[in-house]
Amino acid sequence: MNLNVNSWKEFYISDSQEHQGLFKIENCKCGCAGDLEDGNEINYIGAKKNNNGVMRRVISDPNLVSRGNGILFICDGEGSVGYTNYMDKDFIGSTTISIGYNENLNPINAMFIVTILDKEKFKYSYGRKYRAHIEEIQIKLPTTPEGAPDWDYMERYIKSLNHKPLSTANQGACVSHTLGVETWKEYAVSDIFDIYNGSGITKEEIEENPGTFVAVQSGEEDNGRIGMIDYDYCKSKGYTMSEDACLTVARSGSAGFVSFHPTGCVVGDSAKILKFKNCSVGNTYTYLFLRTVLMANKYKYTYGRKVTEDKYMTLNIMLPYKKDKKEPDWIFMENYIKSLPYGDRI
Repeated sequence: MNLNVNSWKEFYISDSQEHQGLFKIENCKCGCAGDLEDGNEINYIGAKKNNNGVMRRVISDPNLVSRGNGILFICDGEGSVGYTNYMDKDFIGSTTISIGYNENLNPINAMFIVTILDKEKFKYSYGRKYRAHIEEIQIKLPTTPEGAPDWDYMERYIKSLNHKPLSTANQGACVSHTLGVETWKEYAVSDIFDIYNGSGITKEEIEENPGTFVAVQSGEEDNGRIGMIDYDYCKSKGYTMSEDACLTVARSGSAGFVSFHPTGCVVGDSAKILKFKNCSVGNTYTYLFLRTVLMANKYKYTYGRKVTEDKYMTLNIMLPYKKDKKEPDWIFMENYIKSLPYGDRI
């Protein structure tokens, strides 16, 4: 199916007294996440794009629950303002997000809508808030002959895209690969990694020197990538880069966010590169294991704290280890990641 955007019509996002819109929008209700009790009953959703906004699982509070099958609008927060997500199930949402409902919405055509809405995200940088402008926003959508949004076309278009269902032979972590964290040993980050500070790289440079090499800064969306740049250009400028697999850690912005780049990358001045000191242990599986461990410490960089080299490298992390050799058990880490559901698809 081809998209003929020239025939599309503009629609307001929000219903209001002045005009009819696509969605009846309600504000979410949880003003203090600290009051929620940890549990496994319902998702708590916050102002972030990745992981569909899920912050944690909590005990349900009927007074705070919003119903599912709606588009989440991220109205406030760091870095994700202006993005949207689709929420299929009931949830508890932060007051920094709103949710829009339309009886024609379903999980498939919602993907079409979210993609269109996210194209508007650039308007909400530099501290602009979404909620104050949401009644003014219009987006273009395919229409029926009567001029209404063509929900059926949107669904058929998404279904027409090339894809294959993702399957896995792993039904769960193997019993022999249970974590057993009580037996782990403490290591400083500096025992495991070398760190390399980023250098200035701009979006203008990326636009002027396009290529196939990943450029990374401090965001969480799209694994921190800000674009693809020419490798030779970065090399000639002496920018901080890794030519093979590495981790990056955000210095500011989404400080402490760690991402994995299997084919290497170049980093700007708001990110740093982490490389295994022992190159022989560095592979996709061990990098992913360590990324998860490091991400467990991201909470330490809230409230404007930045990642500095001296403090980050002295950070202590717990890892499985070989008692006979007194070193991290890299084979265990690799096998554990491989044993997880979809670990066989990495």
